[in-house]
Amino acid sequence: MLKDNLHKLQTQIAEALSRRTETKLTGDKVTLVAVTKNHPVDVVLESLALGVTNIGENRVQEAKEKRTIVPDRGFWHLIGHLQTNKAKQAVTLFDLIESADSEHLLAALDKAAGQQHKQQDILLQLNIAREEQKTGFLIEDYLAILPQLDDYKNLCVRGLMVIAPLCGDIEETRPVFKEGYRCFCELRAQRPGIELLSMGMTHDFTVAVEEGANIVRVGTALFGKRDYSKNK
Repeated sequence: MLKDNLHKLQTQIAEALSRRTETKLTGDKVTLVAVTKNHPVDVVLESLALGVTNIGENRVQEAKEKRTIVPDRGFWHLIGHLQTNKAKQAVTLFDLIESADSEHLLAALDKAAGQQHKQQDILLQLNIAREEQKTGFLIEDYLAILPQLDDYKNLCVRGLMVIAPLCGDIEETRPVFKEGYRCFCELRAQRPGIELLSMGMTHDFTVAVEEGANIVRVGTALFGKRDYSKNK
């Protein structure tokens, strides 16, 4: 089943790329992050066997448990909200922290990375739709933090992450993704090393790709529904 689902996703991504109406600064290749939260470690191993090496997790503890079984394989993304008291563990576990969503968290990650003598790659998470139930920098706060990014000597900002509202009509997500791409282009013009724009999940990744995403975060369309009874 996973092999078939993967093939379908890859086809949908290719078709979305073909629908772009302009050349994007994010390039013409899209990285699929397999979101394995609330799935057993077996799906991580199966994904890796199929060549899906980018693994996404929402929670530090769940990632820690899986990485004890899969210690040195894959490229691990943290895509969920991170509490500052877990910054040290996150720096240890993850190759890319996509959900850097506040100035307070940036400071905690920078401190933790310095203690571990690591240059931690991060994405700045934007809350473009200004959803109260979601984290992420509001645009005005994001713009205010930009001049301070070089103060975080142990962090390497690689780009942006955007989550669109859950809409019945996925076309309603398009303005959010358009704005995400616009912000990416402006950031890329200001800073070196800005290459990644993570936008789109199972329900809206095709629109995100059309609008410039070069990372999509997909779980349900790959693995089916999650078992939330395993949440701790």
